[in-house]
Amino acid sequence: MTAAPVIRHAVRTDLAEVAALAAEHAAYERAAPPAVDLEDRLAEALFGTRQPWLRCLVAELSGGELAGYATCATAFDTWQGREYLHLDCLYLRAEHRGLGLGALLVEAVIAEGKVLGVAEMQWNTPDWNAGAIRFYDRFGATRKDKKRFTLALEPSGRN
Repeated sequence: MTAAPVIRHAVRTDLAEVAALAAEHAAYERAAPPAVDLEDRLAEALFGTRQPWLRCLVAELSGGELAGYATCATAFDTWQGREYLHLDCLYLRAEHRGLGLGALLVEAVIAEGKVLGVAEMQWNTPDWNAGAIRFYDRFGATRKDKKRFTLALEPSGRN
């Protein structure tokens, strides 16, 4: 990297690259690939006619390449009776890890939470991802041992 990277909100012209990053992220986490129309779905969630509810931050390098992204949205904690910020995805391409970009993205997500007035941020990571766990531990995050479940509610053609 020659110039300092910029952490900024994604714009419409980033969506193809964010969708590509999401596909890399899913493969890295050994998950099913994203929906084939992910770019359109992200466009609706980020810029749609409904109230946009998803926030996407990108790490842009000096040449305009996106090195990684983070997405977040508010959710509700019933037991606490308040909203929190859910960090849904945080991903950096392998060649850009260890350079401080992940910390910049997390700090930008934390700033989003403060702007939204939430008191807490929550997220998940696979239990096998020791590097991510060490990374999050350095932020002072605490772990809650739970298993995440998913249940398809629609036909497999649109997931």
